[in-house]
Amino acid sequence: MVAQILVVDDDPVQRRLLKHAIEQHGHEPHLAENGRVGLEYLKDVVDRIDVVVLDLMMPEMNGLEFMAALADLGTDIPVIVQTGQGGIETVVEAMRAGAFDFVVKPVSPERLGSAIGNALKLDQKEARAKAGRRSRSSHVRFSDIVSASPAMDRVIDLARRAAHSDIPVVLEGESGVGKEMVAKAIQAASDRSGKPFITVNCGAIPANLVESILFGHEKGAFTGATERHVGKFAEADGGTLFLDEIGDLPLDTQVKLLRAVQSGEIETVGARQTQKVDVRLISATNKDLIEEVKAGRFREDLYYRLNVYPIAIPSLRKRKEDIPVLVRALAERLAHEQKLPQPLGVSPRALALLTAYDWPGNIRQLENAMFRAVVLAQGHELDVEDFPQIAAQVPGYSINAEGAISWGGPARHQAPMLVEKPPRVFPDFAERYDTQEAAVPVSADKTPDIIPSLGDDGDVRTLAEVEEQLIRFALKFYHGQMSQVARKLGIGRSTLYRKLKDYDIDPDHPFRDVA
Repeated sequence: MVAQILVVDDDPVQRRLLKHAIEQHGHEPHLAENGRVGLEYLKDVVDRIDVVVLDLMMPEMNGLEFMAALADLGTDIPVIVQTGQGGIETVVEAMRAGAFDFVVKPVSPERLGSAIGNALKLDQKEARAKAGRRSRSSHVRFSDIVSASPAMDRVIDLARRAAHSDIPVVLEGESGVGKEMVAKAIQAASDRSGKPFITVNCGAIPANLVESILFGHEKGAFTGATERHVGKFAEADGGTLFLDEIGDLPLDTQVKLLRAVQSGEIETVGARQTQKVDVRLISATNKDLIEEVKAGRFREDLYYRLNVYPIAIPSLRKRKEDIPVLVRALAERLAHEQKLPQPLGVSPRALALLTAYDWPGNIRQLENAMFRAVVLAQGHELDVEDFPQIAAQVPGYSINAEGAISWGGPARHQAPMLVEKPPRVFPDFAERYDTQEAAVPVSADKTPDIIPSLGDDGDVRTLAEVEEQLIRFALKFYHGQMSQVARKLGIGRSTLYRKLKDYDIDPDHPFRDVA
């Protein structure tokens, strides 16, 4: 395949060398003498260019400014940056700006050919999906947060209240639960809507660059500081600064952050004067910050400055009511992004499987699983066979040599009667999402494995009735292991014992008094 390669370099000698190297590998080069010329050229032929080879150090518009403008065009063309300055700071800045690869002048034809070859191997479907996620994520509203659980409703309610002021917020929760999405929704609902929303992942920055990235540095402030760098606080002036994984911030940087929070002023590395900034801080962490304070890894005074308004976002396994609606929403969105000819449905069997899984990676893992299933989908509906990695981790499902998935019942019980479909985690899946009824197995010890939504009178049962039956089932399923029962039900042991007393349940014989 002959690829179209755009070379952007202000040095005519370098342009000729790169042109020759690109032609050696069988590709067609296009040459631009600087960033502005290259950007104007791209606006006309953006769909035809496969890779950009970009010089970082150019007059008028440097490489980093070019990549920022390229991002505004909404394109995912891989960019290979080249520079004569090979310091770590330059590498980090280029990669943070979205560079696919990095080469140092003078680059050999072999190294350049390898970089171009790797860029061309990028999965274009995945690139489109990422571009779609980025374009949406910059304009997140509370209405975009898909939820059906009371736990997430409370999170959204707290976040809406936080949006009405500039109070510092800390979002607590495991990785992948959607902390950044909630932060963006807070920004969009606040008076700072439309102002900058700047994200910094404190855990992904080399320790020696954290201070420079947050507060900026002047030219010559340290070895390798060849030009002035504006920090994230200054970029977020007037808007919101989202500090992700705040618990990973080095202690010496925490001191400067505390000063910035207290005074509203930042001290740029190498500058003689402080700079006033107006920034709303939202922090996020997957750690227990109190434990980090006790261990001496997080400053107590900074903790109390940041943790004024904490919002705990529950993991996906603790709000399984959200899984079916998330799955449906993701299937619809990803099918649209992949330009499938028709909408993609999800079978009740697949919903049951996905709801039974605990999702340790939370929504991020669910989205990745759905993306893979949608890209490889053969029919008009996703079924359990489209989620082999998930089925392999859910007790009772098995995969044969041909890759077919079958239900074999809970691993800790004897095999159930032969069925055509796995049990439904929520018995009304079929009624809500399909007209076909799923066969329901009954285990050998006669423990019921579904909880009906309707009573004998045809009306919806009360929450207390459903809760009582679920507790009885969990006690039987986990053989009376109280810690495991409480953990799987998402409640504390003391709460479980109280409910046993309220419902007059014998934990050793939970179904003895059930007809």
